[in-house]
Amino acid sequence: MTVSAESNASTFGTRLAAEFAAKRHLCVGIDPHGLLLKGWGLENDAAGAERMGREVIAAAAGVAACVKPQVAFFERFGAAGFTALERVLADAREAGVLVIADAKRGDIGSTFAAYVDSWLSPGSPLEADALTVSPYLGFGSFDRALDHVRKHGKGLFVLAATSNPEARALQTARTAEGTTVARSIVEEAQSFNAYLRRLEQAGAAPEGVARSLGPVGVVLGATLDLEEFGIDVAAPPKPAMPVLAPGFGAQGARIEEATSIFGALGGSLLASESRSLLTGGAAGLAERIRARADALAEAL
Repeated sequence: MTVSAESNASTFGTRLAAEFAAKRHLCVGIDPHGLLLKGWGLENDAAGAERMGREVIAAAAGVAACVKPQVAFFERFGAAGFTALERVLADAREAGVLVIADAKRGDIGSTFAAYVDSWLSPGSPLEADALTVSPYLGFGSFDRALDHVRKHGKGLFVLAATSNPEARALQTARTAEGTTVARSIVEEAQSFNAYLRRLEQAGAAPEGVARSLGPVGVVLGATLDLEEFGIDVAAPPKPAMPVLAPGFGAQGARIEEATSIFGALGGSLLASESRSLLTGGAAGLAERIRARADALAEAL
């Protein structure tokens, strides 16, 4: 693989590591679906989605580690929805809030390259700091995205063990080597982070891109028994690997159990919550986010 050594003073990995050092581990979901918008007293349209998103950015800045807009809830409004999302992302950049675009993109060749150009290219109206991606066309299908990680200091979160029951049979299936599919995805992410760290040490990758925290993370559901998915949480990977964990709050996982669920991975955990924080409207939103952020800091 060819790696650019273009300068990156502030990468996703370094910025997220700084959030963790400040004991910020909360990822606030921005999910403007119809029922939540109604509860906020907003119309179920692009303007309502924009209003909710911008309110979340304002409330999360300096308190949560990052925000995670669910792209589908903006896409459903067509061009107006994308315009709304662009404004939410612009607010986040201005406020210095890290953004994970929850788009779960996955494809091959030029199609996936176009997705990456949309979501991870500096200067794109939809530019985010990291992107959720689906690995089921092969980890190698991420080559263009990994190029952006190397060159532009971006991040990826790869679906590995997800909470939906439909995925269990696939993610717990065994590869020819005898590992589960979920574990093989985690190992691929770990391998890339280690590779990038070696390149950084050799001066062939941007400084800081994988120094303390690898830029390629995985999605692991907080409601799962990760041992059933073949995932070992006893030993921390080196460099540390971020873990995006949906399932806290409304889905049933408890913040107080985060350490027992994720073990040695807890130090680089992003606990994702949306409905439990967004329900109740804009009134009290900042207080709800602060309370959850404080509970996470205490638990981890």
